[in-house]
Amino acid sequence: MQFEIAYKWVFWLAALPIVVFLILPPLHKKRSGLIAPFFRRAAAVSNQHVKRRAWVSRKNILTWIALCLCWLCLLAAASSPRYVGKPAKKTKTVRSFLIATDISFSMATTDWVVGGRRYSRWGAIKSIMKGFVKDRKSDQVGLVMFGTNAYLQSPFTTDLETVSWLMDQTEVGMAGQMTSIGSAIAYGIKVFKQDTIKQKVMLLLTDGIDGGQDILPLDAAQAAKRDSITIYTIGIGQAKGSGGYDLDEKTLKDIARTTGGQYFNAMNTGQLRKIYATLDKLQPVVYDEDTYRPVVLLYYYPLAAAVLLALAAPLINGIINLFRRSS
Repeated sequence: MQFEIAYKWVFWLAALPIVVFLILPPLHKKRSGLIAPFFRRAAAVSNQHVKRRAWVSRKNILTWIALCLCWLCLLAAASSPRYVGKPAKKTKTVRSFLIATDISFSMATTDWVVGGRRYSRWGAIKSIMKGFVKDRKSDQVGLVMFGTNAYLQSPFTTDLETVSWLMDQTEVGMAGQMTSIGSAIAYGIKVFKQDTIKQKVMLLLTDGIDGGQDILPLDAAQAAKRDSITIYTIGIGQAKGSGGYDLDEKTLKDIARTTGGQYFNAMNTGQLRKIYATLDKLQPVVYDEDTYRPVVLLYYYPLAAAVLLALAAPLINGIINLFRRSS
């Protein structure tokens, strides 16, 4: 932090009281006098002409010093003294990133092995996804969980730690046992419409086939395209008919292709990490920065001194006059 004065030109006004003193005439004050019954006779005997007079109050040197210091303190406050730190950059949010995750019953299947231990699909995905969310530093991230129905787990926020915490609180089956991909995309579109940022990206993860009855996935994808939403889809497990898993890769590929995104398949945590790394390249974290300098204002110190001096000036003048009269 370094000290600086924002408006140095203010001190050119330091000589203004002197200019006013030289240009303007002094202020004449009238005061009442007591005229004795013999006043006229005394004036006539002494041959003095009686006139009406005014007097100009004289201030002592200490009062003048106090008033001058008060004026200089006011100028110092008006010049805005401050401590200024080094220029820093602040990251602005430039994109909305919505994660729509399948938490139907099939995500509880414990067929993923991490470090020699078996985990459910959702448990393994959740642990890796938190790292992905943590790296989206300039994005505002939202969470939509879906099964039979879709619901909002976290609105768009830049508080990525809270998003990770809410992800931890999500359990399989909370949204129902079926997989409604179309409803999830439609709900995501609704969430995006409440947001003002133009860059919109959705990440859709599922291990099943659409079983919803309301909205077809491709119809929802067309609606997302009209709203300029890019959807990246991740299929968890093997495709339908290649090992007993029920994953509709064709629909997920069509959704991604329709919206200008890309489809990925993840069979294990290693592949999922590679997918997230690829997503980081396809949708890199964009930093839109504002340069700012931390400022600590100090004007109230000279302003407080000016107030104290303004209160002290008449007090000093009164004390000196009191001593003069007593002496």
